[in-house]
Amino acid sequence: MNTRHHTLGEKIFDITNYLFLGFVALCMILPVLYIVAGSFASDIEIGARSFFLIPKDITLDAYKFVFKDNALPRSLLVSVFVTAVGTIINLFFTFTMAYALSRRHMVGRNVVLNMIIFTMMFSGGIIPTYLVVKGLGLLNTYWAVLLPVAINAFNLIVVKSFFQEIPNELIESARIDGSNDLGVLWRIVLPLSKPVIATFGLFYAVAHWNDFFNALMYISDAKKWPLQVLLRQIVLLATGALEMGTYDPTYVKPPDQSIKNAVIVVGTLPILIVYPFIQKYFAKGILLGAVKG
Repeated sequence: MNTRHHTLGEKIFDITNYLFLGFVALCMILPVLYIVAGSFASDIEIGARSFFLIPKDITLDAYKFVFKDNALPRSLLVSVFVTAVGTIINLFFTFTMAYALSRRHMVGRNVVLNMIIFTMMFSGGIIPTYLVVKGLGLLNTYWAVLLPVAINAFNLIVVKSFFQEIPNELIESARIDGSNDLGVLWRIVLPLSKPVIATFGLFYAVAHWNDFFNALMYISDAKKWPLQVLLRQIVLLATGALEMGTYDPTYVKPPDQSIKNAVIVVGTLPILIVYPFIQKYFAKGILLGAVKG
């Protein structure tokens, strides 16, 4: 087998490339490792060492404080439910509406598209949205954090553009075989859109997982709080004079910074576990969007 010999310029370029990408990777990884290490560190060590990757004295006080009662497991289940159901709702409405708008023969298509683009530049605002949610009787329910964000206008436009790139011959052949619009969407369009589904599914899932403002505004029952709202309350309690649960005068509160680090680890770990399983679809979906626009 013939092997191609790299020129001196190509070798220098490869080495420079590796060094630069390695430096960027370190800039991304080191803060994460520091957060994880800081969540296991003691108060004295955090105050004495400005940066470290391995704590000298490992302590679980921060995690004991975070998992002090059953509030966090309950909120974790709420977040999983909201993320799963919300992502399904997002994908359903986004893909069905995008497919309808991708058909050029649809009556009123341009009017609907202009209305969607209008919402990308102007929104109703917090107070009108709150009044609408209240008028529909959705306050203190999970629907209040699911329905108002059922469709993202930008994602809808991107998916519509992708659907328009699908060869029309495939759709016409399905219609000749007797398929209606739903049949074409289910049997032809969606199987060809798996990378796009994975990409925007990840976008929607991360948005639901990280969202705390809508839940904080619409849900007053602490038992219905998602994880991010509870973690926010934990940080506020840890940095203030109050503590979660029953006050114990013998309880020594762990350092504030370690609690914040533990909260970051608990909040990001579940979504990091899911990402590797859809990474290949995510990368392919981003590539398709870059090529097809």
